[in-house]
Amino acid sequence: MKPNIFSIATKELSHDGFFTWLIQWADIETAKHNKKLHETAQEFVRFLLRKNNDFLITTVETERQWKKIDILAKINDDILIIIEDKTETSEHSDQLNTYKKHAQELCKAENRQMICIYLKTGSEPIYSRNEVLKKGYEYIGRAELLEFFNKYQTHEIDNDIYSDFVDRINDIENSEKSYEIQAVEKWNDNSWKGFYQYLDKTLEISNNGNYGFWKYVQNPTGGFLGFWWYFIQWKGYSVYLQIEQGDLCFKIEVHEKDKRNTIRNEWHDVLIKQAQNENRAEIRKPDRFGNGKYMTVAIVSRENWLGADDSVLDKEKVIGTLKEYETFLNRCVKN
Repeated sequence: MKPNIFSIATKELSHDGFFTWLIQWADIETAKHNKKLHETAQEFVRFLLRKNNDFLITTVETERQWKKIDILAKINDDILIIIEDKTETSEHSDQLNTYKKHAQELCKAENRQMICIYLKTGSEPIYSRNEVLKKGYEYIGRAELLEFFNKYQTHEIDNDIYSDFVDRINDIENSEKSYEIQAVEKWNDNSWKGFYQYLDKTLEISNNGNYGFWKYVQNPTGGFLGFWWYFIQWKGYSVYLQIEQGDLCFKIEVHEKDKRNTIRNEWHDVLIKQAQNENRAEIRKPDRFGNGKYMTVAIVSRENWLGADDSVLDKEKVIGTLKEYETFLNRCVKN
């Protein structure tokens, strides 16, 4: 296997370095060093700016971590690009609004047009993407980056840095799509990420006003990639569904510590009674009850909703099954 620097240096700082390096190659003075790479870099900057081929790029100045902004690029005399580059993390601490404010001040001082871009080579929920868009940033995810990069064949550009990066994000994409072709028992974390993204889109969680999310959840047993959705109210408490990289769980959120056991047991009884009435023997009590803010009150084992260990995912069947559990949850609430 050919060594790949970006498979070794996987942190965001390495990606920051690559994108800064590529943008620098758009400066007209770099053409004499590698004409093809220069032309590709110019196309990349136009891609970021949503400009067509007649947009001329002459000068490029870049800076990293100015006011903590990942990448700042001054294009010609009149454009300022700020880029927040993310791999596996998401926005935090209102950083996008803060960076935008700093950039606005610089644009006013230098009479430049500001372009705000959020680059994501990893994966995140649709909900997170929508929050980025609300803050006035252009969202460019891995799929869109690959669509751009795969137009420019790496052997023609003849640069190991460029080809290593393109190969790396293609590898990530293929790994996350592995859920479509691998037996369930062979899924890794990336397979589950790909599957969760499929659910996020297909169940239309972010389009129907019902909050849904997926991310890594830490716990004393080592943690898991969780996917939770379909929040509805029962006696003033949020009840919802959650996948824990295996089991499908019926959850309840209870803030009052002194009421958790009582509320949890009552909701469990409602669920199990409804399951018995509908001959749903697969819905059962978990091996143990928790006593936290978010509690599992009933579960469906992986093989009963996703498929047998040696089976390949049947997408339509699984979506149908999950929608059945959504309507089952509705019936529990009404009864």
